[in-house]
Amino acid sequence: MSGVPHPASLRRAPVQRRSAERLTRILDACAALLDEVGYDDLSTRAVAERAGVPIGSVYRFFGNKRQMADALAQRNLDRYATRVTERLPQAGDGGWRAAMDAVLDEYIAMKRTAPGFSLVDFGNQIPVGTRGGPNHRVADRLTDLLSGYLGREPDEELRRVFLVAVETADTLVHLAFRMVPEGDERIIGEAREMLRAYLARVLD
Repeated sequence: MSGVPHPASLRRAPVQRRSAERLTRILDACAALLDEVGYDDLSTRAVAERAGVPIGSVYRFFGNKRQMADALAQRNLDRYATRVTERLPQAGDGGWRAAMDAVLDEYIAMKRTAPGFSLVDFGNQIPVGTRGGPNHRVADRLTDLLSGYLGREPDEELRRVFLVAVETADTLVHLAFRMVPEGDERIIGEAREMLRAYLARVLD
């Protein structure tokens, strides 16, 4: 059931294909409506109407719109990890620089093309600085994903390095997209250079 969020994001995990397809339609509708009306005006009823399912189908999976947005964020992270994984073989023996380009490029591509991503991306961090927030989840996922490619143990040092890189990239990419709807290429370029300088110090 590709694209289905982890069961922890759901009231009830889909078991049958038809149920999984219905969940996919619900999350697709949620993502599209986030772009159209924003989070504040998002409603479970509007999502049900857009997805073409009974409102009860939405409540079968989600108790409220926050849970629905959280599941969308989890799906975004799963899809992002898949995109990076598929990109790495193209990097050849480019080492961490090629891996970093894949990580940053795929994040920017999702910011530009994935419905609802500009509002939800990988989740909300409330309160700010909470341990285990979305950037910690992204950093942990990337550590597990890239450690073998880099020939490094996925230890606490590498997790800290990736967390710093993720926090830096997240802040600067958000700035780039605040400046220009499609992302200011000059700021993205500065983000890339800052990441390379930091990672060269700790990964070379």
